Amino acid sequence: MSENRIVRMAEIEVDPQHLETYRALLGEEIAASVAVEAGVLSLNAVAIKGSPSRIRILEVYASQEAYEAHLRAPHFLKYKTATAGMVTSLTLLDVEPIIMCSKP
Repeated sequence: MSENRIVRMAEIEVDPQHLETYRALLGEEIAASVAVEAGVLSLNAVAIKGSPSRIRILEVYASQEAYEAHLRAPHFLKYKTATAGMVTSLTLLDVEPIIMCSKP
């Protein structure tokens, strides 16, 4: 793995009343980010089994600059604005990959 890559984990809690809408907006944002932004290497969202409103996103960016560009991207800003009242908790963690492997 490149030393410049940024890997983060987002721990998100969503108001259950807004979960369906939140998931749709998240799906749009992730699809656009991966399709349009060369520096977004992967975004993977999961929910804690049995707790669908507890969402975790593993984010991998090519560099710090790519991460910062992602935060300014129109599709990301749309997602942040649209989901602001739906998210009850957000924790961003910088993580150190141990092993990350996927098929092309």
